[in-house]
Amino acid sequence: METAEFAPGTTVRLIARPETVGVVTGSRHVGGALRFDVFHDSSVHGYFASQIELVTGSSQREAVSAADLRAGFTSELLRDKNTAYLHVRHAGRIDYEPYQYRPVLKIVQAERPRILVADDVGVGKTIEACLIIKELAARHRARSVLVICPKPLVVDDKWRNELKRFDEDFVHLDGASLRFCLEETYREGDWPSRYAKAILPYSLLDEQLLVGNGTKSARRIGLVDLAPGPHFDLVIVDEAHHIRNRSTYAYQTVQRLTESAEAVVMLTATPLQVHSQDLFTLVNLIRDDLVPSMQDFAQMLEPNRFLYEAAEAARGAQPQWQQVVQEALNHALGTRWGRHVMAVDPRIAQVRDLLDYSPPDDVRARVRVVRTLEDLNTFSSIVSRTRRRDIGTFTTRKPSAPMVAFTPEQKVVYDAVLALGRRIAELQAPGMSVNFLLSMLRRQAASSISGLAPLAQQVLMNRLDNVELSEIGDDAPDTITVTDVLHAQIREIGQLAAGLDGLPDPKVDYLRQVVIDKQAEDNNKILVFSTFRHTLRYLQQKANSWNVRVAIVHGAVPDEERHTLRRRFKLPREHPDAIDLMLCSEVGTEGLDYQFCNTLVNYDIPWNPMRVEQRIGRIDRRGQQSETVAIINILTEGTVEAEIYQRCLQRIGVFQRAIGGSEQILGDLTSRIRRIAENLSLSPADLAERLRQLADNEVARIQELERLEDQQGVLLGLTTESFESRIAEASSEWLDDDKLGDLVRAYLGDVLGGRRIAALKPGKVATVRLDDGAAERIAADVRSVGGAARLERVLRRKETTLYLTTDPELASDDDNIELLAPTHPLVMAAAASAALAGVPFASMLVQSNLVPPGQYPIAVHAWTRLGTADTLTLRYISTDPDVEAAAGVLLAQAVDGDPDSVVPTVDMDALDLRHHLEWSAARDKHRARAGALADQRMASLRAQRDLQVQAVERNASKVDDPNILRMRRGELARIREKFHRLIAQHERVPDLLTRQLATVLLEVVKP
Repeated sequence: METAEFAPGTTVRLIARPETVGVVTGSRHVGGALRFDVFHDSSVHGYFASQIELVTGSSQREAVSAADLRAGFTSELLRDKNTAYLHVRHAGRIDYEPYQYRPVLKIVQAERPRILVADDVGVGKTIEACLIIKELAARHRARSVLVICPKPLVVDDKWRNELKRFDEDFVHLDGASLRFCLEETYREGDWPSRYAKAILPYSLLDEQLLVGNGTKSARRIGLVDLAPGPHFDLVIVDEAHHIRNRSTYAYQTVQRLTESAEAVVMLTATPLQVHSQDLFTLVNLIRDDLVPSMQDFAQMLEPNRFLYEAAEAARGAQPQWQQVVQEALNHALGTRWGRHVMAVDPRIAQVRDLLDYSPPDDVRARVRVVRTLEDLNTFSSIVSRTRRRDIGTFTTRKPSAPMVAFTPEQKVVYDAVLALGRRIAELQAPGMSVNFLLSMLRRQAASSISGLAPLAQQVLMNRLDNVELSEIGDDAPDTITVTDVLHAQIREIGQLAAGLDGLPDPKVDYLRQVVIDKQAEDNNKILVFSTFRHTLRYLQQKANSWNVRVAIVHGAVPDEERHTLRRRFKLPREHPDAIDLMLCSEVGTEGLDYQFCNTLVNYDIPWNPMRVEQRIGRIDRRGQQSETVAIINILTEGTVEAEIYQRCLQRIGVFQRAIGGSEQILGDLTSRIRRIAENLSLSPADLAERLRQLADNEVARIQELERLEDQQGVLLGLTTESFESRIAEASSEWLDDDKLGDLVRAYLGDVLGGRRIAALKPGKVATVRLDDGAAERIAADVRSVGGAARLERVLRRKETTLYLTTDPELASDDDNIELLAPTHPLVMAAAASAALAGVPFASMLVQSNLVPPGQYPIAVHAWTRLGTADTLTLRYISTDPDVEAAAGVLLAQAVDGDPDSVVPTVDMDALDLRHHLEWSAARDKHRARAGALADQRMASLRAQRDLQVQAVERNASKVDDPNILRMRRGELARIREKFHRLIAQHERVPDLLTRQLATVLLEVVKP
């Protein structure tokens, strides 16, 4: 009989699986042998004595190298989904702007991750949404994501292509696949995994999707049949102003799809006007638990003006600033919202303590006051807005508008196009497709009259595809119908235009001179834009004889080829593969940046100001090396385009600066320009006067919008202060690019038997060749952390070579290069292998002036604050406060120290004591604050739940329609389920957990 050698409470591990560790809870005899009950992995398991062994503690902690310790800290932050630090620095193949992290930080720090992003046109809302996807993915909270957007963004692959730049592969949902998803969710309870990341157009948000259709025996499932609705980790609603009307099916279906989502992001460029029903509708949709009614919305706004005044007084640090803050804070607390909600917010007491007990010149205390006051703004956590004019300018734009004249032969053809339009207008009221066709022919003639013949032929043969039509205009119809009368007259115009072949062309001659002059400069690159593919082909044909290397990019050019051409365009002129002249359309350059080029030519002028800004924004962006960029707009005298430029677009200032503004205003401007330009009954003088009046009205409208936003932005917590300091505070040195690179290098070195891997530095790509065994092991490790289909395909190749970088710019040029961001599967596999075991010890050495030279024992702990949302931070403990404050920076730079060094017991005890005191004070503070906030929110949530339930029950009692009754019953179930989930979230007991990661003896020497 085996003897009982493992008493209850003993820590043991499995001999066959040493990583499985548990605690003995009891024992009993089974068949003459003693079986031990061992608790591990959340349950009790039975083992015999021969299967387990003691885990013995040792007074001598395991020593690790500085490199292994750094990798362990990085691993800790990568593997913990509750870390307070941002993961998405350089997570995609793009150039970032600091302001684009603002929504990411807000949604990560929010009690409930839901936000309205209302940035100006051109700020980069789509990039911000992609950054949110990557940040949540790094926290294992973006396994299922639904993007809802207008149909044109689906047809043109705009969202899908943007997501690819972040190594995200989404599928488009059509009617059939959407029905399949609903039926599968109804049967299985879960949205099908193959559509876990999907893009859904607004055009499918109809009555059928909401309530289904058919008879009882052959019903098609609707969203109302799913209770609760389909669950997504994240729902993104692009151009959310499309759902501002509550009575539409689009609004009601979005409401169903977002109710059960963990996180919601709504994107809009509509102006934020605080007294607008539209703004309330969107805020209520994402946070009806916080903003249940228009009355609550209005009350929530009241204290914000006073909070803004208080924050500005503290930020300015004027004499008596503390008294000014106190007075403004009292006014805020005097509002209805202040009395009933803010008064019990523990942050108010925190501000008062800082004001009462900190001297006026205490900068750290003053900054904390500013931050807390900004966070108290009732909308700061759910609304994010960045205006284009707040970003500043990247460079100075120098526009010019040379005017050329048609030759007599060209003028005959252009007049024939105008005459065709007048005849059609006299015969009938043109339909949308005819209007678009006539406008397209006129604009092509103004762009390049030599491109008119092939365009006419293409129209007659019905060979214009959707992508080409979308390049020509945002209002492009799905098809163009050509009547017999039109057919004959378009053929006649095509024949006239064909007769221009080989004749002089003043416009192309002017471009030729611009290109030749540019070749004499050090930077000889020129970007030429045209709306029309036939213009681009014509220019390419001409440019082939100008002794320059030319390439063409438009919507039909495959992504891989576009990236290759962009990379060649960037090469210095001395390189044999370099391109000097790039001819492109807006669609062709989407997602590609050309800040290495400082000259842009608009060979034709879009009527849409947003398209103008998209063109210029390709070179006027962060990273532009030139102080000025040249924007050359080549106009043809006597054309409508010349009038639109001179009378309207130039006056608005779109070529001089990024005007930003709202999509609605700029969209309205585009529609008005089109209506004036397409009115063939106007005389030239009337046309010029109408365009001038339009420009005057729009300038006034934009200026009034800016004035209103300056006044009302403070009510929504929209400050122009740089957000970079907050981003820095939410960043960790352990997630910097060099630490990720070191982590992967160490992992690959281990996989390859100690082979040295080249350092991953900015501007460098490391090439790593793998044998079959190494490739198989990496593939297995990648699968163990969630898998990645693309990387696994690479690892299955016969001869596997990995190209690795931490530089987004290099990765943007070549999809075969692996960008090592925190969410990359190779980084996650490396993190899993680098986890620290036990509480290791490291002796480290650093050269620094941050603290005096000497030896400093440091304990590194992971603190996890439990509450409504759990957050993990690293806490460095030292008996020297200056070392404690600088420990992260010092350890990140340190190398191996004296291997014989140890931390004396007396110093270890001192570290333990200091840690206990710090932890105890922080725990009490966290529990008090989190508990007070939770009590406040639960009381509010219960009251709102009862009100909403009563309202739905009243409405249900007044209807007999079975479909409406079914919707009301489903609505009641969703309300109860939603509030049960939200209240349970606040019922969690707050606490502060601590876990020691390592002990370090750090020696600091002078540099």
